[in-house]
Amino acid sequence: MKPTKKWKFALMVWMAIYPAITLLSFLIGNQIKDLPLALRTLIMTGILVPVMVYLLLPLLRKILGNWLNT
Repeated sequence: MKPTKKWKFALMVWMAIYPAITLLSFLIGNQIKDLPLALRTLIMTGILVPVMVYLLLPLLRKILGNWLNT
């Protein structure tokens, strides 16, 4: 199996992270807006990194598998 081209992997990550950040900001943005920036970032990344690693990227890798490896 060939390694995935970096631009394809980057596009896949973007396809997962953009809607995830947008949805999370919509869902909890108002609740954390008054917190310091570093704490808001900590909360957002603490939620998004596991969602990306265990849910979104494996799902997209399954969906885009053939394309990623061509």
